Amino acid sequence: MEQLLPGTAYSIVRVRPAGLSLEAFADASLTHPDLVCRLVRLGLLDAERDPSGALWFPPAQLAALARLQRLREGLSLNYAALGLVTDLLDRIAELEQALRTRHDTGGRRWTPTA
Repeated sequence: MEQLLPGTAYSIVRVRPAGLSLEAFADASLTHPDLVCRLVRLGLLDAERDPSGALWFPPAQLAALARLQRLREGLSLNYAALGLVTDLLDRIAELEQALRTRHDTGGRRWTPTA
């Protein structure tokens, strides 16, 4: 740990996480801030907290929220079920990608020949 030097002026810089504030995120997604907070508590949206405790969202979370809204409306899912469904859909996408990769390489891993 660094030693502070007597007689030297120091300043504290508070840095907020990059992204959208709760209010900006709610406005951009046309969603009530209370619902956004609920989705964060349920682990359905990712957010960071700044030193004051305010939520900040990466812009990519707008697409995640839109997906949640489509699933909720299209399948009439409750918020608790959304987590399970999104996890399953993500897993299916991973398996399909692995299958495509395996199929493209003829079932063998591609390695460069020297």
